[in-house]
Amino acid sequence: MARARELGESVLGTTSPNPAVGAVVLAADGTPVGEGATAAPGGPHAEVTALAQAGERARGGTAVVTLEPCAHTGRTGPCADALLAAGIVRVVVAVPEPTELAGGGADRLRAAGVDVELGVEQAEAEAGALSGWLTGVREQRPFVVWKVAATLDGRVAAADGTSRWITGDQARAAVHRLRATCDAVVVGSGTALADDPQLTVRDADGRNLARQPLRVVVDRRDRLPATARVLDDAAPTHVSRAANPATLLAELFDRDVRRVLLEGGPTLTAAFLRDGLVDEAVVHLAPTFLGAGPSLVGDLGISTISDALSLSLVDVTPLGGDVQIRLRPTRHTGGHQHADGRS
Repeated sequence: MARARELGESVLGTTSPNPAVGAVVLAADGTPVGEGATAAPGGPHAEVTALAQAGERARGGTAVVTLEPCAHTGRTGPCADALLAAGIVRVVVAVPEPTELAGGGADRLRAAGVDVELGVEQAEAEAGALSGWLTGVREQRPFVVWKVAATLDGRVAAADGTSRWITGDQARAAVHRLRATCDAVVVGSGTALADDPQLTVRDADGRNLARQPLRVVVDRRDRLPATARVLDDAAPTHVSRAANPATLLAELFDRDVRRVLLEGGPTLTAAFLRDGLVDEAVVHLAPTFLGAGPSLVGDLGISTISDALSLSLVDVTPLGGDVQIRLRPTRHTGGHQHADGRS
């Protein structure tokens, strides 16, 4: 199952609006003989790719999948039927299918005599590659990752506005890897004007990759100049006049965006945090002090310590001379489940 989760993580940013699923097929003797991950929409699902790799060795074997195999026909056929045709006798699933449209896979397999186990390492799978898709199913909005680089005293720029570069090469490379896992990168017009970022995903040599996320600039006052780098032809761009984060996320959800990277400045970030619309924070801290300059987040309307927005630590990773801290808010979103099937 750990390998299946890794496979799902490997295709993050390429599968939306479908979930990034990973699958491993074991032969009858338990030997791994096939693995796969969700292809781009219209391509094969993880189980089908893993079965194709396994071939006849799948017969009498086990399929380990991060999401319950689908039972409906969209742009591809039902994965449950593919597993039956391959002779799989046992299926181990992390996350039960949450949608009505794609549900029923486990029941179909069991009816055919297959041993199905649901909920194996479910929490780990839900917190991993499936988190964006599950947020879309349950809340009808994209999953939001906030990324920020700051000094130890929480400054994102110096008093004179200079901010390149707060962190070093390894941290900047990590940002490009993070961008590649997202469907859209969001900034406000203030960031676009101050830094003129291109917001593309680049390789170690600085070349833009073939697959690029949607670049999004929130610009309600038409301040973005036609010469802005974010408007070049290196990647698609959406200029939004949304009045609030919820409206912006609704726009992006309608564009099949399921995972957003928020790289906005303190004002836009504060709006997302105030509305409870940040699902994960990736903070890059540099071992420096500025003592002045804009803070990493603006006013959250919090006046007493008991109202502080608390987050739980996911992991800490050294990045050269800097440190990456990954956190998730401890709040419960309480979103309602909706039917939203895979194509």
